[in-house]
Amino acid sequence: MLRTVLEFVGYLLLFLALRAFLRGVFAGPRREAQGPRVETRQPPPPVPAGGELKKDPICGTYVSTAASITHTVKGEVVYFCSKECRDRFQEGARSS
Repeated sequence: MLRTVLEFVGYLLLFLALRAFLRGVFAGPRREAQGPRVETRQPPPPVPAGGELKKDPICGTYVSTAASITHTVKGEVVYFCSKECRDRFQEGARSS
């Protein structure tokens, strides 16, 4: 009986040692070993709350007039959600 218990404990220790080894091999570097993580990305600029919403003519998104990108066409201000939508609008106006 004692021999069976000792064999079981031996196999258990062997299993735990093998598991720890394999975790070390396949887990890659641990976060603590890399040091503290430094965030280099700039936070987005604050967007003013409230204001009137206008529809972007390219993608259909409603955007606040305070946070939008504008372009004036024949004296009328057109509001866009992004520079990409504004550029697509300008390309379409040039080709027409």
